[in-house]
Amino acid sequence: MSTREEIVSEFYGKYDEDTRLERSRRGQLEYFTTMEYIHRYAGRDSKILEIGAGTGRYSVALAKEGMDVTAVELTEGNLAVLRRNSEGIDNIRSFQGDAIHLERFADNTFDVTLVFGPMYHLYETGDVNRAIDEAVRVTKPGGVMIFAFISVYAIMYANYLSGNWAAGEEENFTKDYKTKHFKEQLFTGYDVVEFEDLFKDKKTEWITTAGTDGILEPIQENEDFSFTDEDFEAFKKWYLACAEKRELLGYTNHLIYLCRKM
Repeated sequence: MSTREEIVSEFYGKYDEDTRLERSRRGQLEYFTTMEYIHRYAGRDSKILEIGAGTGRYSVALAKEGMDVTAVELTEGNLAVLRRNSEGIDNIRSFQGDAIHLERFADNTFDVTLVFGPMYHLYETGDVNRAIDEAVRVTKPGGVMIFAFISVYAIMYANYLSGNWAAGEEENFTKDYKTKHFKEQLFTGYDVVEFEDLFKDKKTEWITTAGTDGILEPIQENEDFSFTDEDFEAFKKWYLACAEKRELLGYTNHLIYLCRKM
């Protein structure tokens, strides 16, 4: 049986993660929305940790703004690209590591902690809780954490409406429609309330939960899908104003959960 680390590394070894947030309107919206929320809590003097940094799209951008950035990435391929992308930038450091093992970092170190990839690929309850606990531990009291996760319903709408609904239902839900989490899924999805409940016993204060890319993933596959640059700029502003509406959260593919360390 392959380990979680092997499954994730094999996927990203074949996938172009570096351009994911720029090659489609969906990716552009996710990047725009996420950066807007980061900038609400992070400034030029902030000390930032990004766990699951991928190829560094966020970490490198924040370092270029002058922030002190530490990036942690699990897969060797993504980390190599991250290091190429950050060459010549003195205020960013990168390490290979796992969200559940952050022993290299002391308690209460970072102003803002970003957990943008790990929750997609953690499926065992113990590992999920360990990743949250580690993020809380290394964040300063009063500091902010932003966790990205995926809606299980958006997974269904984006991937299983082309004659394969039964397969998606079997993979993502139990017989009584509870969400499933197991490593062979590769990307595990959550009910929004289910994800929020992970923090009930943590020493954190909920700030908000927001969508970052709306329903663009399934819609952008339509032949008549089109956005002029002008319309897309207007759409981004509209979406940001609606990103926290509870009635819309289940439809967005990627979401962020923001909380403050008590």
